[in-house]
Order: sequence, then structure tokens, then C-alpha cells
Amino acid sequence: MLIMELTTVWFALITILWAGYFLLEGFDFGVGILLPFLGRDNRERRLLINTIGPVWDGNEVWLIVAGGATFAAFPEWYATLFSGFYLPLLLILAALIIRGVAFEYRGKRDGEQWKTRWDWSIFVGSLLPAILWGVAFGNIVRGVRLDEHHEYVGSFFNLLNPYSLLGGLTTLVLFTLHGAVFLALKTDGEMRQRANALASRIGIPAVAIAAAFLIWTAIAHFDGVGVALFAVAALALVGALVANRLGREGWAFIATGATLVLAVVGLFVTLFPDVMPSSLDAANSLNVDNASSTPYTLKVMTWVAVFFTPIVLLYQGWTYWVFRKRLTVEKIPV
Repeated sequence: MLIMELTTVWFALITILWAGYFLLEGFDFGVGILLPFLGRDNRERRLLINTIGPVWDGNEVWLIVAGGATFAAFPEWYATLFSGFYLPLLLILAALIIRGVAFEYRGKRDGEQWKTRWDWSIFVGSLLPAILWGVAFGNIVRGVRLDEHHEYVGSFFNLLNPYSLLGGLTTLVLFTLHGAVFLALKTDGEMRQRANALASRIGIPAVAIAAAFLIWTAIAHFDGVGVALFAVAALALVGALVANRLGREGWAFIATGATLVLAVVGLFVTLFPDVMPSSLDAANSLNVDNASSTPYTLKVMTWVAVFFTPIVLLYQGWTYWVFRKRLTVEKIPV
């Protein structure tokens, strides 16, 4: 009984970690994607980078913790996921490395060509994960080719199916919209107006694409709670567009964040109790029971999470509070 309860607890905690990652890293990716287009010159691009400068690396910690929690709580899931999705996850890792290096190296030398090269590196390092995370989660929910040993027997091209590609397009437009709303919230003057206008233009296709993906998910994998969460996520997305048009960037950012969180939670609720369904035979699927660690491991992890999670949340919340003020291009050195 204890092992069943703890596996459910850790499935829920991993859901929260992924939702937090999409919420926080989502606007980071959005800013990176918009960097070469919204920033017209070096000062403006420096302004955009400064909006996420104090927090982007802290936001990536959510990914590390989510991966570590999956490895410790559900090692079979971790092993199958990272072996079957090896190439897309390797591409994500390479993109994140390039992106991190670009943030650090961009200001190390003067010269327009040097800075432009790293700006495009930030763009690529943000674009690839924004697409590939949606593709990966789309495949997890849809189901993949697992044999009786819970090993992935498909190819890379099996992962590029219409449903998962739509999932990748969904995360791309939602992250880009989330980033545009964040920039409207964190900047002032002309940049704020341009970011606000861009968010309005992105919003309509974002609603259409996200709605198509969520409706497809609800039809193919019907779950009452999941459908309810998807419906609220859709309403939050529409509310974000209304708030953005009214110039209420704070409410718009809360709404786009709620959209991402509710969508991720809805996908995990739809997935439960499976963690990686098999498209070949339901008996081959990995679930919270056959993929979990021992009861002792889960118990120790639970106590560690109880003590350290509040500390991490308080520290990150304090960081956002310290760097809460709007930025303007006038304060960027020429």
C-alpha cells in the first residue's frame, strides 16, 4: 500500500517539476526565439537578454531536478526514455549548451559580427528545445514502440508522427507567446509597445494550434479530469490575449503561465497511471508500479523533498522579487 501511495506522490511531484520548467523556461525560450527579430540593434538585443539574465540558469535547474527525480523514483522510465529518445534529447542538450555558452560569451568581445553570431546561437538554442520538448511529450502521451522488455524498438522517424509534430508546434507558439508577454511585462517604452503588439499577433495562431492539439489529445486519450484541465487552459490562453490587448501585462503573463501549467498537468493526468505507454501492446507499457524504485528509496526521497523543496522555492521567488523592475534601453550602455 505504501509503495502505491509513494509512486503516486512522485508521479505528481514530477508533474509539478515539468510544469514549473515549462512555466519558467518557457518564457526564456520565447525571449531567445524573439531576440534576432524584436531587437533591432545591439542595445535592444542586450536589453532583451538582460530581462532573463538573472534567472535563465536558475530556471534550467527545474529540468535537472525533473530528470534526477525521474531517475531516482522511476529508473525504468528514465532508462527507456533516454535510450529510446536518445537523438532528440541529445539535440536538446546540445542546444542548451550552445545557448548557455552564447549568453556568457556574447559580451566578451566588441564587434557586431561577434555579437550577431552569438545572438543567432541563442535563437537556435532556444528554438530547438521549444519544438523538441513538444515532440517528446507528444510521443510519451501517444505511446511508443515498446517490446515486452520495455525497450524502445522504433526508430527516430517513428517519433516524427503528425500528433507529436503538432505537439512540437504547440510548445513553440506557446513559448514564443509567453516570451513576448514576458518582454512586455519586463520592459518599458517603445520595446514594451512592440512586445505587446507582437504578442497580440502571435496570440491568434497560438490559440488555433494549441486548441487543435488539446482537442486531438482529448479525443484520442479521453480523461474527464484531463479534458477539464485542457478547457481551463484554453480559457486562460484567451484571457491572456484579452489582458494583453488591454495593456495588463501582469495578468497576461499569469494567464499564459497558467495555460502552460494546466496543459502539462492535463497531459500527465491523461497519461496516469502509465508513464510510457506501448503502442505495440498495452501489456508492454511502463506504469508507476513496474517502473518505480524500491519503497525505501521512495521514502528517503520523500523526506529529502519535504525539507529542501521549500528552500529552493523561497530562494527562486526571492530572486524574481529582487529583479522585478522594468528595464529600458536608455539604461543599456552604447
